[in-house]
Amino acid sequence: MKHIVPHHFSISKKQRNKQMGHGAFLLWFTGLSGSGKSTIANAVEEALFNKKIHTYTLDGDNVRKGVNNNLSFSPEDRTENIRRIAEVSHLMVDAGLVVLAAFVSPYEKDRANIKNIVGYSNFIEIFVNTPVEECERRDVKGLYAKARAGEITNFTGINAPYEAPVAPDVQINTIETSVEKAVAVILQHIEHKLHTNG
Repeated sequence: MKHIVPHHFSISKKQRNKQMGHGAFLLWFTGLSGSGKSTIANAVEEALFNKKIHTYTLDGDNVRKGVNNNLSFSPEDRTENIRRIAEVSHLMVDAGLVVLAAFVSPYEKDRANIKNIVGYSNFIEIFVNTPVEECERRDVKGLYAKARAGEITNFTGINAPYEAPVAPDVQINTIETSVEKAVAVILQHIEHKLHTNG
């Protein structure tokens, strides 16, 4: 690593943002499996796309099929999974995109590391706060049933911990809040960042 010297290119993030016509940052959706992270992220991206905002969504299942297909769900590999996603997100934000990332990301230290990688001003933490009982009731992928049957180990909320954010930028309770309302809340929160080209 000591022989790696980053090259400094002449086009800056600020210039890219100006060309894009909007700010660039990371919207990080965290919450239990089945909480509604991906559903809300998808709806937010659609709303931003309709506003001519340049976006890209990173989703847990999709990333694990490609970039992180060599990782397990052990605590160590979960940490590496999030680190890699943060680095990819950092590159995308630098390219001028609004990045939406929907990942369980159960450990507080890993989410803190994302902030360090992308920069605190580029990171917005959205806690999709759906109780495990409701996630298990939905069980859209049948994962909770498999975890209860012992077919899946290290499953967050059943046999692996989830450390809820203490002070997220936005908190959505999907039992009380519709997807449409959640989108409106998030858009309102990021409005000022969209109009910041720095």
